[in-house]
Amino acid sequence: QVQLVESGGGLVQAGGSLRLSCAASGSIFSMNATGWYRQAPGKQRELVAVFTSTGSITYADSVKGRFTISRDNAKNTVYLQMNSLKPEDTAVYYCNAKAYSVSYSRVTYNYWGQGTQVTVSS
Repeated sequence: QVQLVESGGGLVQAGGSLRLSCAASGSIFSMNATGWYRQAPGKQRELVAVFTSTGSITYADSVKGRFTISRDNAKNTVYLQMNSLKPEDTAVYYCNAKAYSVSYSRVTYNYWGQGTQVTVSS
């Protein structure tokens, strides 16, 4: 069973940077999608950045040019480098790994970390 543990969150002023880490107990890069989501108070959880099994990377429009997702295969760790942080980036950030059926008709596995809080002050 895959377990995901996030770290690196904290308090930072606007314009600052943070790097989030997600350490997996097992290999997650064989999953169809591996990446980061976030949920701000009163808002729905949204995708931030994700790797697909084909090697493509998708970013939310709101973070393009500021955030960078990367991974270390040997360490089974995925990172989110966050630069030029804005107050609206304040949220709980969650690591996620998903697997789909071969037809992509349904999710077969869906793993979440416990979340790490990122707070960006003005």
